[in-house]
Amino acid sequence: MEWRAENGNRLRLMRGDITRVPADAIVNAANSALAGGGGVDGAIHRAAGPVLRRELDQIRAGIGHCPTGSAVVTTAGALPARFVFHAVGPIYCGGAHGEAELLAACYRKCLELAEERELAVIAFPSISTGAYGYPVEEAAGIAIEEVRRHLERPGIHLREAVFVLFDQAAYDAYLACLPR
Repeated sequence: MEWRAENGNRLRLMRGDITRVPADAIVNAANSALAGGGGVDGAIHRAAGPVLRRELDQIRAGIGHCPTGSAVVTTAGALPARFVFHAVGPIYCGGAHGEAELLAACYRKCLELAEERELAVIAFPSISTGAYGYPVEEAAGIAIEEVRRHLERPGIHLREAVFVLFDQAAYDAYLACLPR
């Protein structure tokens, strides 16, 4: 399923494995320690190979950690991409602790990183909806809105954003938020 902006840019939804999706950049749902983990983070690290760990070790040595709502960039190793954007989403604590703004900031930061690199295609997972407990129905609305708003802007490099959703429940939640 997809949505197209008036300028022809598109937002697509698909079920699948983000490590197999060709894109200029793949977004990783990382932790603030940039230490690797389970879920999409573990899958991306396994598929990319040791280059991610080495690059993240260097980044960590320089900055210590990545704050929630931000992201860092590495190359993509063996992934079908040029870059991996390691985005740190919020841990959901009921929704009254700024989680929505932090989640939106994750998506904005990744879109900014894509524009800085003049990328055409970016692939996102559903950030923070796994181990971090963000309700997927709420997270989907935030994610779709941030990406849609960006794709509608004139003069951007990005032409396509793909949400790669691991299961049917996440796909259905994102589909419900896709503009008609």
